[in-house]
Amino acid sequence: MKLYLLELGRVRTGEPILGYLVQTAGGQNVLIDTGYRPGTLGEEGNPDMAFLQAAPQQLVTVQLRRIGLSPEEITCQIVTHLDPDHAGFLSSFPQAEAIIQRRHLALARASEAARFLLTRPVWGSPDIRYKEVDGDVEILPGIHVVETSGHVTGHQSVLLELPNTGAVLLPIDAMAREHLRSAEERTAGPFDENEEELRRSTRKLIDLADRRKALIIYAHDAEQWAGLRHSPDYYD
Repeated sequence: MKLYLLELGRVRTGEPILGYLVQTAGGQNVLIDTGYRPGTLGEEGNPDMAFLQAAPQQLVTVQLRRIGLSPEEITCQIVTHLDPDHAGFLSSFPQAEAIIQRRHLALARASEAARFLLTRPVWGSPDIRYKEVDGDVEILPGIHVVETSGHVTGHQSVLLELPNTGAVLLPIDAMAREHLRSAEERTAGPFDENEEELRRSTRKLIDLADRRKALIIYAHDAEQWAGLRHSPDYYD
């Protein structure tokens, strides 16, 4: 199994927007998040000032092409949640089943919150084949989704079991930067939905990482990103 780290955009303040590709020993290509779609925030008039940004070379299809993959070769998507910086190109992979927490998809379909309305033209596409799951589930051998609500209901993180690196934990936005590791000191940020659940999920993730001696790769940590292996390099 191989794990590729994809930079799929940047936050205006400098943090990376990450996505991930996992290639299994059985020949599956699993894409975890699809990054930001330029224009989603209506920034065409002044793109340099947009809160979320993605250059042409950062788009997920371009990043996949660098490692020799077409959209049709993605067999599975793990949808951690439907925020604009994580779900911008969800409808671009016609052969992929999309794994999503049942509670999260139900919330998105019922909600009028901007975080869902902005990406509804993408995640609402009838071409997407959703597979709804409940809680912690092993999707494929060595690939686990971990329910981590708090940032938003039904958010899911991912635990991978790589043959040489060992366990790798992708907390995504449940714990997007290293300084957010302390559950008792966590307070809800402007994009977090529920502080109590956020703390619960932080405790769950740190306990999991400690038990599995996992490498934690944060989704929006500029300092850590500078020292990681970037695609087309990989972890195995």
